[in-house]
Amino acid sequence: MENSKYPKFTFTWFGGVVLLGGLFVGTMLISFFNVFWMFTFKENLQYKDWFFMASNAIGFLTAIAFFDFFIVRPTTKKKLNFNFSPTNFYTYLLIFPLMIGMMFIAEFIAAQIPTTGPFFGKYYEFFSDLMNQLTDDPVVMIITAVIMAPIFEEIIFRGIIQKGLMNKGVEPWKAILFSSIIFGVVHANPWQFVGAVLLGCVLGLVYYKTKSLLLPMLLHGFNNLCSSLLITYTKNESFAEAFKVSEWIILAIGIVLFSLFYYLFMKKYKVHYSEI
Repeated sequence: MENSKYPKFTFTWFGGVVLLGGLFVGTMLISFFNVFWMFTFKENLQYKDWFFMASNAIGFLTAIAFFDFFIVRPTTKKKLNFNFSPTNFYTYLLIFPLMIGMMFIAEFIAAQIPTTGPFFGKYYEFFSDLMNQLTDDPVVMIITAVIMAPIFEEIIFRGIIQKGLMNKGVEPWKAILFSSIIFGVVHANPWQFVGAVLLGCVLGLVYYKTKSLLLPMLLHGFNNLCSSLLITYTKNESFAEAFKVSEWIILAIGIVLFSLFYYLFMKKYKVHYSEI
């Protein structure tokens, strides 16, 4: 690892502050640009679909850039760089069913969280209105959720946080769990928190085993594509409703898929890639 082209940085609380600082700076820059545009051209860009995508991209990019320039380069003398190598076809035959299994399990668990009541009812209504606003344009939703989010979020949560924790000496399972919990928290609602944590654990496991950030990006994009299609064509992010079956059947299929392919991926498939 000493001669690796990939920097062996660590992730600490200060690194978290730097990431948040970069996100804040990026958000402020895009906000200032919008104010300038409003004064100059009398038009509020917040209502433009392309502006929504640009805001997300700039926020993520500045966060990653801040971590690179203030953490990685000063401590490793290398620029932030990741392994995006593809792997053999057999690996994909294992990880995608593994992901589907966890998606089914996550859906069942998330469905048990109340959507009515004095607190959950208002929160769910607010969350639903927000999601409807974000999904008005299917093209924008696909670009944002299926392409941009997987790339930027996997770089931050798996590539920076999880890898940085493991470089620091944190046990892999703890690093995977910790980065997944943070991944869930930033979704800022209990329904997506459950799915984000569980799916984040699968993404983290795949990254740990293969060392390639490409694979969790593809899995993340696949998960978001399924969610986007469900929202677009069924108006409900639910496999159970889309397939017209019981949530318990979805859970049972999820457990079988996850258990089988987890066993094959972890026990039978022992290839452990290294970064060089």
